[in-house]
Amino acid sequence: MNLIIDVGNSFVKIAVFQEDKLIYSCKVKNDEVSKTLRNIRKEYKNIKKAIFSSVGKLRKADVAYIQKYYDVLVLNHETSIPFTNLYSTPKTLGIDRIALVSGSVQQFPDKNVLIIDAGTCITFDFITDKNEYLGGAISPGIRMRYKALNHFTANLPLLDTEMPKNIIGNATATSMHSGVVQGVLLEMDGAIQEYKVKYPDLTIILTGGDAKFLSKQLKSSIFANSNFLLEGLNFILQYNTH
Repeated sequence: MNLIIDVGNSFVKIAVFQEDKLIYSCKVKNDEVSKTLRNIRKEYKNIKKAIFSSVGKLRKADVAYIQKYYDVLVLNHETSIPFTNLYSTPKTLGIDRIALVSGSVQQFPDKNVLIIDAGTCITFDFITDKNEYLGGAISPGIRMRYKALNHFTANLPLLDTEMPKNIIGNATATSMHSGVVQGVLLEMDGAIQEYKVKYPDLTIILTGGDAKFLSKQLKSSIFANSNFLLEGLNFILQYNTH
């Protein structure tokens, strides 16, 4: 069994895998990690190995607890990965993006794959059927866009995320929902179409916290998988320990 810990911008995701099968997962705040780890250790006594990312954001006591009980792999830019990284600044490539691309290698080998992660930021990552990672794009996520409208203007409110019923907003709130959500959807569909011009056989994966919210609205055929990053981290752990 493997313990997977992904420290994101807003939450810590913790999962347990039996080989390739996800058997437990949860999303907790940073101050809830200790309790969650103790409960997992009681429930899943066969866990031997662990991997975590963004270690600097975990409390030192939590890191020490993990290292005390498990054989730990800390994912960084020196970790062996299952693809050729052609990013021109590999040391600046986000750990989360490395994990997502690794997941695509495991689940869609020898395919041209575009992974869209709709979280705090929206990231686009592309890997070719020759197993070469070329890069992608980074843009503000849905909540960041709502917050920016509120923060950088005098009169626009901070709204909860809502799917617009019409592209034409007939009030300030509906105009903001259309601008933010429809803007994201059009951005994603536009990017997908641009990739398909060069790579017609493109496989598209949508993941991240807003994946479920957005998936049914996209025009393109996609694989929606909210656990894709966790699966990628588990694959990296297997790749480095087998």
